[in-house]
Amino acid sequence: MFSSAEAKFVVLAFSSLFSVINPIEAAPFFVSLTAGAPQDRRKMAVRASAAAAVILAIFALTGSAIFSAFGITLPAFQIAGGILFTSMGLRTLGEDDRPERATPLMTRDPSIVPLGMPLIAGPGAISTVMVLVGQARDAGHRAALAVAIAANILLTLLILLAAPRLVALIGETGQKIVSKIMGLITAVIGVQFILNGVETVALAILRAARG
Repeated sequence: MFSSAEAKFVVLAFSSLFSVINPIEAAPFFVSLTAGAPQDRRKMAVRASAAAAVILAIFALTGSAIFSAFGITLPAFQIAGGILFTSMGLRTLGEDDRPERATPLMTRDPSIVPLGMPLIAGPGAISTVMVLVGQARDAGHRAALAVAIAANILLTLLILLAAPRLVALIGETGQKIVSKIMGLITAVIGVQFILNGVETVALAILRAARG
């Protein structure tokens, strides 16, 4: 279905989004926010995942237009996004909890806010989609990105549905270990984004100098 380049892009997009969304870390927050209505957890998980999917899809579809409207170049967004990723990852490695994962305020129905956004489709996930949209050079890559987003949302939904059992299984120590691993992956991906952006700028300067 996908070429080798597109398959690699699927892997990159999926791993980038998964490390930022981090549904395993979101599981205990989901359990806490839905403690008052355990019988409605399935419906809330579906609504939260659907809301996150719509939010990410909107940014995926309008990413190019946003780039054009504000005169943003791909290397600039890659470097800025890479710095954001790296700082998020390093902060996670240095602390027990990520700031953007702070427990949101309780609401009557937390499905859309805060579960759908910002817990699942938060600033990091939106920034990731924007960077990946800039790297999607053709229809094949855009389809690959859509597959990666859909796969992450589906996996997030499955983890949320299993959240009560998962939280009890891995315990507090397990949650901290998962958080550290995801922090490391996020930092590495951020560095790679920065390198990609710098490489593009450097090649453009060299071509201009030779011309």
